[in-house]
Amino acid sequence: MPTRQEWQPINRLTPLRTGRSACDVIAVKGGATFVGTSEPVLPMDGEGPRRAITLDDFYLEAEAVTVARFAEFVESTGYVTEAETFGCSAVFSGLLPDAARATHNIAGTPRWMQIDAASWNRPEGPGSSTGDRLEHPVTQVSWNDAMAFAAWAGGRLPTEAEWEHAARGGNRSRRYPWGDAEPRDDTIFCNIWQGRFPHENTLADGFLGTAPARSYDPTDDGFYNLAGNVWEWTAEPFRVRSVSKAAKIRNLQAAKNIEKILKGGSFLCHESYCYRYRIAARIGLSPDSAASNVGFRLAYDRMPAM
Repeated sequence: MPTRQEWQPINRLTPLRTGRSACDVIAVKGGATFVGTSEPVLPMDGEGPRRAITLDDFYLEAEAVTVARFAEFVESTGYVTEAETFGCSAVFSGLLPDAARATHNIAGTPRWMQIDAASWNRPEGPGSSTGDRLEHPVTQVSWNDAMAFAAWAGGRLPTEAEWEHAARGGNRSRRYPWGDAEPRDDTIFCNIWQGRFPHENTLADGFLGTAPARSYDPTDDGFYNLAGNVWEWTAEPFRVRSVSKAAKIRNLQAAKNIEKILKGGSFLCHESYCYRYRIAARIGLSPDSAASNVGFRLAYDRMPAM
């Protein structure tokens, strides 16, 4: 494991971002580092093998893009998200009234409902709003929506390696952005499920769904919620680095659907069900996918103008 002297520090900078919203951008020192893990928990997700790489210096926002910032983008451009175009999106059933849970099931995913008119500003469909969630991460946004926002804001989506490098605080080996300590119901580091999934959520962290983008303690370098809260889109296509038959089948599926990598887990993760709030964990979704627990944060090649 690298000593503290061997990993490169990350320096925090704070420019003013678009329109009325402010967002911290953190300068990340590149260099020799790695991506993945040599001890994958979910090998078929492609968590391993650990691979040595070299990164250029880059910049990454301290938090996920919020509802307020996304609203500015829509107001400025008239952009229509893919969920709005499709007329529906995936909503976690636990966020819905009892009457809605009995309808609109998505085949093969009993905990998710396809809800008409669910979108970034009506995350649970008609009757819902984001009025009390302006500082929460925007959700119900596809990879294509995130790319459109990034182009407008002058940024981009991070690569998987950049995301992991920032989450680890350089080339340190650690399981979570805060270290190796396991989050428990009485030791809360992030917004994940508490209790028995999916039957009971004790709400020990105070949230059933998303939490504000700046909830919980940041990492040593100033990043918020790189574990839990919402899955974050990255720039890269999903692929499992294995020659096994199962991996080949998964890769064919991912290529057919043009899947992209998401990192970080979400408020629905739990060790017994979706142990994917670890840094090396990942999933793949088609670029037009949107859901209650999917968002993004921006990266930059150079410091954005103040």
